[in-house]
Amino acid sequence: MHKVQAKGILSASNGMNIYRGCTHGCIYCDSRSTCYQMSHDFEDIEVKENAPQLLEQALRSKRKRCMIGTGAMCDPYLHAEKELMLTRRCLELISQYEFGVSVQTKSDLVMRDIDLLTEINRKSKAVVQMTLTTFDDGLCRIVEPNVCVTSRRFEVLCEMRRRGIPTVIWLCPLLPFINDTEENVAGILDYARRAGCVGVMMFGMGLTLREGDREYYYTALDRHFPGLKQRYIERYGNNYELPSPGSDRLLKLFHSRCEEYGMLHDPESIFAYLREFPENEQLTLF
Repeated sequence: MHKVQAKGILSASNGMNIYRGCTHGCIYCDSRSTCYQMSHDFEDIEVKENAPQLLEQALRSKRKRCMIGTGAMCDPYLHAEKELMLTRRCLELISQYEFGVSVQTKSDLVMRDIDLLTEINRKSKAVVQMTLTTFDDGLCRIVEPNVCVTSRRFEVLCEMRRRGIPTVIWLCPLLPFINDTEENVAGILDYARRAGCVGVMMFGMGLTLREGDREYYYTALDRHFPGLKQRYIERYGNNYELPSPGSDRLLKLFHSRCEEYGMLHDPESIFAYLREFPENEQLTLF
């Protein structure tokens, strides 16, 4: 871990990444790709230690309240967050200035901040987005080894529901020949139904790989699924998109179950929901 003084914290779409890199160890992580030009080892987390100060400046300068997003590129609840508490300090500011927040994570550390999320949701809007890729906890420990298992993430979603905090599941990626089964998709969608999720985000039944990410993934396949790498190479070559062989069947299951359960399942509809701020009135001067 190393600390830096960042120049800015919010993107043009009001997203923020307090950390850069990750310690969750997911074997498929796209953020490892060399196209992101990370100048340090992926597990050597870059910490933007002035993130709260930058966020406060940004919030004070905005003319209208809006949703602030975190977690698109880097999980805001990495192991380092337990000690550093930068995400919590940013949530405190979002609550203070009465903005909304959309948090995307795989970690149950988000439960530490459920008091702030409840407070934000009472004042404006808070949404917790939880990634669930692998219904079977034993398999989850292999593909996402350093973060809580799927059944624990389901418990987090249920507790958010009890607090009145809306939730969204990210069902991606599905790894060909590993978790791209009807049982896996159906199991995760049943979790979504039971947790009362607003929607389930999905961008196709499969995986994307590019330089940096591909090498790490194939090393993991050799370690945990001997012989599977060669099957990937023969079927997909160096393609960026790796659709599941059962993609059509899984998509039909996905959309029909989401319709049955009354959940959003079109990405644009879900993104629109995440961006929607309940009141977009002129800000008073702070």
